Amino acid sequence: MLAESVEYILRTEYEANQVKLLVENRLKEAEEKAREEGEQSIAKSITRAEAEIEELRKTSDRRVMEAAVELASSTENRLATMRARAERRLDTVAERIFERIVSV
Repeated sequence: MLAESVEYILRTEYEANQVKLLVENRLKEAEEKAREEGEQSIAKSITRAEAEIEELRKTSDRRVMEAAVELASSTENRLATMRARAERRLDTVAERIFERIVSV
């Protein structure tokens, strides 16, 4: 009976060790799987963020170009207005000078 008890205890310890090894292996597998999924998630997030940054950059560049075109157009219009006003004044000044020369 003592031999049977010792054999039972040894068998139980062996089975417990086997279960422990199995649990440790499954834990390592679960950790590895979680790590891989985490890395994949991070890679996807980085890719998505880079795409969003690129889209924002394109939108920003487009807005800058639109603003530059609008500014150039506005500046061109102001320049044309100023040129027309200067030409009218030049004509007026030329007439006055002519009148003074003639009336002298």
